[in-house]
This record gives sequence, structure tokens and C-alpha cells, in this order.
Amino acid sequence: MGKKKIEKAVKAYRNEEFLISASARPIRILSEFIEPQSRFRRHNIRDTIVFFGSARARPEREVKAEIRKLKARIKKLGKGASRYRRKLLDLEHDLRLSVYYREAKELAKKLTGWTRRLDQGHRFAIVTGGGPGIMEAANLGASMAKGISIGLNISLPFEQEANHYISTGYNFEFHYFFMRKLWFAYPARALVIFPGGFGTMDELFELLTLRQTRKITKPLPIVLYGADYWNEIVDFEAMVRWGTISKKDLKLFRRCDTVDEAFNYLVGELKRK
Repeated sequence: MGKKKIEKAVKAYRNEEFLISASARPIRILSEFIEPQSRFRRHNIRDTIVFFGSARARPEREVKAEIRKLKARIKKLGKGASRYRRKLLDLEHDLRLSVYYREAKELAKKLTGWTRRLDQGHRFAIVTGGGPGIMEAANLGASMAKGISIGLNISLPFEQEANHYISTGYNFEFHYFFMRKLWFAYPARALVIFPGGFGTMDELFELLTLRQTRKITKPLPIVLYGADYWNEIVDFEAMVRWGTISKKDLKLFRRCDTVDEAFNYLVGELKRK
């Protein structure tokens, strides 16, 4: 009787079936800590300025072109254009949001130009969630100023693609939201929060909580950009009146309405470090 042929064993770290299993979840989590850490160290990224905001914001020129096209169609159809009128209302909301796309791009460009003039050069790299909208605008602004533009993307069921303005080698893809948030927070030296939805609120309030509870002890200026939006959406003063936060907690952030105002405040704070 011949010897039984033994199948060659697969090393554990090459066993894809194991690595994507529930048993290997701690390994996957650790990988999402170590791999970005390794890449940041290799590129000497120590300090970042993080931009958050709506993925739905679009360039003003793009929205205006759609509005012109839609108005021409409505004029041509007359009474039969009711569904297009509803679409026109949506586009008018998009137009209001597009202002923030432009201003996020301008602010990121201005901050990148400033940091490139520092002795350390590229010290404060621009970081976003890597997707469309405000994220794309900030990455574009940093790219226009020939600075480092980082994207911390996340795998989603509806497939959020990375925008085209992330610097080569600086595009990250995360599976776990909490690991992605760690890399937003850990090297951050300033935050700029533009109008956004649930994701933006989640990121804002988690970081405010970390500052309030002193889990983050480093200086971390936080700008809420667009006072009209933030004053309508979140009534922080009401939280003080109800006693759910302290009045001093309002000093954890600053509302700004213009690129120059946000730029001057952030640069002033960052120069103190």
C-alpha cells in the first residue's frame, strides 16, 4: 500500500478563507491600525487638518448648468412639467449647498499654501473622508496648492468611490468605521466641519465628546463652518439652558462664516503649538 499524499498546508497569514472569517476579526482590526500607521510614518505625516462635510455638495457651475437645462425643458413642456418642477426645487437646494463646496476648496487651498511656506514644509496635511462633496472639494483645494491630500475612505454597500484629488499613495480604504475615526482623530491638529448629514454629525459629536471628556488633551481647534446652517440644525445654547452641557463647552468650537475668518482663526491657533 502506497503512502498517502499529504496536501501542502497553507500558512495562516496566506489563508484568505481564515482571514475573512469571524475568528480573524481582531487581525483585520489590527491591520487597519498598523498599515495606516506604517504609511503615515513612511511619508512623515504627523499633523493633519481634517475636513468633514456633506458628500452631496457639488460644484456650483455643475448645478447651475443643470438648472438652466431643466428650466428650458420646463418652458418647453409647459403644464406637463410638474415632476421637473419638483426636480428644480431639489436643484435649488443643491445650489445653496454648492457654496460650501467652493469655500471648502478655497479654505483647503489657502491652508495648504500656508503650511507649505512653513520651515517644516507640508506639516499640516489636509485629510478628508476621501469621497465626493465637501471631501472632494477639500482634496481638490490641497491638490491645487500642490500639497499633500489624504483620503480615508470607507467601504459602503452603495460603493463610495474615492475622489480623483487624493495624492498618490495617500488613499486609504477602511472596513471599520471606528478604525477610520481613530485615524481622523489621532494625527489631527484642527477640524473644519462643513454642513453635512448623519455621518458629519456622528464625527462632530464623537470628537466634541472626546474633547469635553479630555480623552483628547492636545489643543484641537474645531471650526463649524456656515453659521446659518449650524445655528438652525443644532441649538447648542438650548443644551446649555437645559443643563445637558456646560456653558464652557461652547468654547470647544468656533463658528465661522467666511474663508478668511476660518483661515485666520485656524492659523492663529496652529501657530501656538
